[in-house]
Amino acid sequence: MQLASGVQCLGPSVGGLSLEKMPARYAHTNIIAADWQRLAEFYQRVFGCELVPPERNQSGQWLADGTGVPGAALRGVHLRLPGHGPGGPTLEIYSYSQMEEKPSALPNRKGFGHLAFAVDDVEATLNQIISCGGRAVGKIVSVDVPGLGTITFTYAADPEDNLIELQKWS
Repeated sequence: MQLASGVQCLGPSVGGLSLEKMPARYAHTNIIAADWQRLAEFYQRVFGCELVPPERNQSGQWLADGTGVPGAALRGVHLRLPGHGPGGPTLEIYSYSQMEEKPSALPNRKGFGHLAFAVDDVEATLNQIISCGGRAVGKIVSVDVPGLGTITFTYAADPEDNLIELQKWS
């Protein structure tokens, strides 16, 4: 099958859609942090993420080969995201021994945008983010979405400027 981009996709198709899908399950989201311990503590304190032992301290040619980063060495942890039980996805927070700088976080930057958390109280959670070293990015807004309800949301940033959406539907 040929995608709109012109790329050939293997497998049979009907109406332009592939009939074969590779089995998959969402596993984790990775954040590369200047200070993985501080950022892990932030997500544990604000959102109740739970540590999934062991702490990782990894290096070697296998890591360099797999990541494409020459001399790769990293340390960090996985945190279980709230609301998904013991087998649910994790937030992987690592620091590499050598890291590239990143541009400032913007909601409309191409690529990875933000993590979103459903919370009971958007304002209280935003205040907790700020008290734990994060910052507000936008204002708290409520809007009716026809057929879905009312969403109250805002954007914030963690202490390393990764964007977080806080949302509550009613």
